[in-house]
Amino acid sequence: MARNKYPEETRNLIIETATRLFIENGYEHTSIQEIINHLGGLSKGAIYHHFKSKEDIMIAVADHIYSGSEEKMQRIRERKDLTGKEKLRLMFHESVYQPSQIEMFTAAPDMLKNPQLLVRYLAESIQDESVSYILPTVQEGIEDGSIVTDYPKELSETLLLLGGIWLNPMVYHCTPEEAVRKMRFFQHTLRLWGVDVIEDGMVEQLEKYVEMYRQNRKEE
Repeated sequence: MARNKYPEETRNLIIETATRLFIENGYEHTSIQEIINHLGGLSKGAIYHHFKSKEDIMIAVADHIYSGSEEKMQRIRERKDLTGKEKLRLMFHESVYQPSQIEMFTAAPDMLKNPQLLVRYLAESIQDESVSYILPTVQEGIEDGSIVTDYPKELSETLLLLGGIWLNPMVYHCTPEEAVRKMRFFQHTLRLWGVDVIEDGMVEQLEKYVEMYRQNRKEE
């Protein structure tokens, strides 16, 4: 009865419970039944009323963990005191250093073992971010002269594919040392393209995330 009367509260309870369990036990080691066991008497039907699968729950958990990031990106886009390239650099900075990354790399699944989740991630994260934030910022940089390219759409997609997929340890498994080399290559390549938006500190931060993710996988 409660879930029919307060559907949003029920959905939030499922997301908050799943978030905690994914962080504590890992995505692969948390079953739908275990989530149900921590919902205070709610039935399996309550979960499937709101989510079709565990993958759907993980997408909602990621949205929950990263809640507020869209507002940050929008505020950066709306700033009048920065060039397009400066905005892009700040977007990358905020993305790398946001505290929610620690929760995400702790709760995150192995994308290679969850291809459906990987496809959803590509469609709902990478593609949407390119259209909503990166491409308009690149176009603004072209207009103010801080970015020079004849391929704004392709550049925007490449930034997100390399940054969100190739450098992502959830998708491309690598050692911390390999991650540093990849990030240095990414940084060097963007400088050659005139889009030097990767700070040295970001390289070190990625190394920490990779080590954290690898450690969590070992514990599983």
